Order: sequence, then structure tokens, then C-alpha cells
Amino acid sequence: MPTETSPNPAQILVIDDEPQIRRFLDISLRAQGYKVASATSGREGLEVLASQGADLVVLDIGLPDMDGHEVLRELRGWSRIPVIMLTVRAGETEKVAALDAGANDYVTKPFGTQELMARIRVLLRQHAGSAEDAAVFDDGRLHVDLSRREVRLDGERLTLGRKEYALLALLLKNSGRVVTQPQILRELWGSTHSEDTHYVRVLVGKLRQKLGDDAAEPRWIATEPGVGLRFVPKADA
Repeated sequence: MPTETSPNPAQILVIDDEPQIRRFLDISLRAQGYKVASATSGREGLEVLASQGADLVVLDIGLPDMDGHEVLRELRGWSRIPVIMLTVRAGETEKVAALDAGANDYVTKPFGTQELMARIRVLLRQHAGSAEDAAVFDDGRLHVDLSRREVRLDGERLTLGRKEYALLALLLKNSGRVVTQPQILRELWGSTHSEDTHYVRVLVGKLRQKLGDDAAEPRWIATEPGVGLRFVPKADA
């Protein structure tokens, strides 16, 4: 899990309109070795997530433009990223509503730093574990074994370039969820290529060609316009 010495620290997105909370979380999270992005409204938070990506979201329920529940519902339409809700409302009804809407956890203000950090570590571990559980994908046509780095199409071994395989593996590990273009660029080329979106277009074109996947009617790799790519796990998805 991310520490001060981790070469690939997780990125946390904080969506909260209170400057003191954002500043406090920024300092606390960076002290634990995480990268931090912040937004002051729900709409800004969704835009930051779509454009920059993140590994976990800390989301305040009381926002100036959109209720946190509304932000969560919209986010869950295209992402399964872990979300911790923040609120001053301590009632059980509020907590149940947040969890039912798709929140992974819930923290009431004021909160202790150590408690929040522990909850973040747990969610990041669980999220990483769910990706590891999907080490083998097989729908009868496409077979991908991530542990063996083996890809077969209709029973025949498929030879993929290093980055072609890396893209397929990244999408598969996030099966059903949108992986943003900035996240793909960061994972495959590094942070210095955050604006080189044409890299992704060229690479996904090559991968689709080898898979025989039609961009207009994708079987496995779907494009979410203006956001990124999504691996489609089922033919009827």
C-alpha cells in the first residue's frame, strides 16, 4: 500500500467546499505518501475525475451545486472507484442512504485522521484485491491469463506488443469500469505524457485490430466519448 517510499502512490480526489477541510486532508494525505487532487463542487469533482482519474474519492455530502448523493449516483454510472462520504449528519438514515447509493464507506465530521487513513488503506486494498481476483478472463472466445501474460483468441495464441498487452491488462483489471485517458497515459507512458491522447487512440486501434474488435460495435473494448475506455465483460453488456 502507498507509503512515502512507494514508486506509484495512489491518487486521492477530495471533493469538499470547505477550504479548511481540503487543506487539512491535503496535508494529511500527502504526509502518508498519497497524491492529492481537490475540487470545491460536485460538478468540478466529476470533471477532475473524468480528466485526471483517481484511485479513491473522499466526497462531502453537503456541496454548493449538487448534493453528494447526486454526485455519487452520476459517478456510479461510469466508475466503480472507491468512495468515502463525509458529512456532519450522523444519523443512521443518512448513512444507509449513502451506502445504498454506492458509497463504500462513511465518515462523520469531525473525524480523526488515523481513522480516515485506516479506512482509505482498507478500501485501496479491497479495490486492488478485486482486480487481482479477475486474473483470468474467458468468455469462450477471448482468453486472458494475467498471471501467465497469455492471450488467446478462438483458441489461438495472440501475440501482443508490450503496450498493447499492458492496455488490455489495465482495462481487464477494471472490467466494466471506465478507465480515463489520463489514467491510461499515466499507467503506460508516465506522468510526462498526460496530454498525448493520440498515443491512446493509436494503441487502442492496434489492439482492436488484433482482437478483431469493431470500434463502431465493440465486443470487448468500448469508447466512452470524452472520458476513456471500458472493457465490456459480457456480449450483452
